[in-house]
Amino acid sequence: MRKLVDAVQAALAAEHATVYGYGVVGGRIESSRQEEARGAYDAHRARRDALRREVRDLGGEPEPAAAAYALPFAVPDSAAAVRLAAELEDRLAGVYADLVRVSDGARRREAAGVLREAAVRSVRWRGSSVAFPGLSERSASDGPAPSGSPTPGETSGSL
Repeated sequence: MRKLVDAVQAALAAEHATVYGYGVVGGRIESSRQEEARGAYDAHRARRDALRREVRDLGGEPEPAAAAYALPFAVPDSAAAVRLAAELEDRLAGVYADLVRVSDGARRREAAGVLREAAVRSVRWRGSSVAFPGLSERSASDGPAPSGSPTPGETSGSL
């Protein structure tokens, strides 16, 4: 049960960071992609809120969002905002892959669906895909969490 709570907390932490990141994306993205960025932002806010409830339902205390998050690179323009959006989705896919691994039943199906949504968004932003979304950014030494993401139970001020 602890592994499940930790994985749900990690997903919550990742959604907090993603919501923050999409705030940056929305401020820099060209007008033709504003609606797409807004849709992703709203979807991640809803997912974050659902994960807060899920942590409580599992008997845990939801991790709060950090006041700010360090971006993985500077985002001075629309092209960088597009790269950031794809990076956010890639990192999120890794966290949801971990949740799929420790879940079963309806929770596993839901986590797999969110992983799929993150992979699809990443492809839309980037214009290309990876063979195994959520797994490609891992190396043998990284362990269960993708590089740059907080491990379960760890809070981080970076995306």
